[in-house]
Amino acid sequence: MVAEGERVAIFHSIHKVMNAEACLKLKRAAILLIPAPRELGSDCGLAIRYAEGDAEQVEAILVDAGLLPKEVFRREKGGFVPVAGD
Repeated sequence: MVAEGERVAIFHSIHKVMNAEACLKLKRAAILLIPAPRELGSDCGLAIRYAEGDAEQVEAILVDAGLLPKEVFRREKGGFVPVAGD
C-alpha cells in the first residue's frame, strides 16, 4: 500500500484529513487517501500518501491552508521513519 520512499501524513481527526484531501485535490496535488498503516496507530484511521518528490508541494499547500498533519512518515527499509510533526 505504501511504497519505499513514499510519505504518509497522519492527522488528528477524520474531519481534518478530509479537509486536507479536498484542499490538495483542489490544487491538483498527486495524493491518495489511504487507510492509515497499523504501525502508525492513527486515531482517525485515514492518512494521505504522496511521493517523496511531491513532498515540498504537498506540505506547502497544507501549511498555507493551516492543515498541518499530526505527523509525517517516510516508508524506509520496510518500516516508517518520522519526517515531521506538529
